[in-house]
Amino acid sequence: MTDGSRLHEIEAKVHARERLTFDDGLFLEEHVDVLTLGRLANRVRERKNGNFAFYNTNVHLNPTNVCLYRCRFCAFRADLRAEKAYTFDDAMIRERVLEAQSRGATEIHVVGGLHHQKKFDWYLNVIRVIHETWSDLHIKAWTPVEIHWFSHMTKRPYEWVLQELKDAGLGSLPGGGAEIFHPEVRDILCEHKADAGNWFKVHAAAHRMGLRSNATMLYGHIEQARHRIDHLIRLREQQDETGGFQTFIPLAFHPDNTNMSDIKKPSGVMDLKMVAIARLMLDNFDHVKAYWIMLGEKIAQTALSFGADDIDGTVVHELIYHDAGAKTPEGLTVAQLHRLIREAGREPVERDTLYRQVIRDDADPTKWNIGEPLLPVTAA
Repeated sequence: MTDGSRLHEIEAKVHARERLTFDDGLFLEEHVDVLTLGRLANRVRERKNGNFAFYNTNVHLNPTNVCLYRCRFCAFRADLRAEKAYTFDDAMIRERVLEAQSRGATEIHVVGGLHHQKKFDWYLNVIRVIHETWSDLHIKAWTPVEIHWFSHMTKRPYEWVLQELKDAGLGSLPGGGAEIFHPEVRDILCEHKADAGNWFKVHAAAHRMGLRSNATMLYGHIEQARHRIDHLIRLREQQDETGGFQTFIPLAFHPDNTNMSDIKKPSGVMDLKMVAIARLMLDNFDHVKAYWIMLGEKIAQTALSFGADDIDGTVVHELIYHDAGAKTPEGLTVAQLHRLIREAGREPVERDTLYRQVIRDDADPTKWNIGEPLLPVTAA
């Protein structure tokens, strides 16, 4: 079969809403140009989400950068006595929450290092302090890598750890720590960290408890096309089983200040390609996010026509990717997000973490109400 015939066959599947196979994904990776990928992905994107482009008003909290792991790709971590090492106390956490409140944020995104001198109660207390300071703020916190570490420390199952966090105020889980699932790559990037099996077990436990979560993939380092497609297939299979993933976020590797600084940063073309292929392969995910912090504003904006329907949010105080060389601003205003979205020809819609529309008070934009879930947008 010629490449043209194979592409025609895949296009027919996309139009008929049929699932693409691993071999289909590999063909798209290796033989199809980015504009064709974008055209196909945009069809799926508009079929699922119309002309809407979602964003949220959020802040980040990275409570400590002290970490016992030494992942090769990470520029954020620090040893305990390193000059850049830090750890938040309760007062600092409250200050961040009150800042979020003053900005009208609906979400706080919490991830950090695995501090070897901090017990589970310290991490639990982070959630408790946030919730007690402002109970209306949705807490999206702790990746499966952190949950796995908490389970190891407490000798308790994932379900117990998650229930303790949920009781303290946890609302959902972020998608970090996925990196690349295939052991050929994962064992080189982060050999001591929770493996793919445990990453999925944590999400499955969370989904059974009614907690929604996100999923990610770190691309553009030592992985190959087959590893990326394998990663997407595994996510799709998990979603078939538990249905709790909300959004997929492809994350471009930033090499600065890491132990992989000899690797060139992914190009804008590769960024758009990853967004498009994710949208085509992950037929059971409602959303694909163009994370502007990592992609840059222009590529994120363009990605809204290459399969992405979400541009993330205001993202105030993000440290992890800026430490790795991200040159993007350390936060955007709602007006700036609206401008980016409208320039891309899309309609901006503010959402909360669970993809319900946020309705602002015209007299006081820091006051808000939550509307109805935003899906399905269209059945076209």
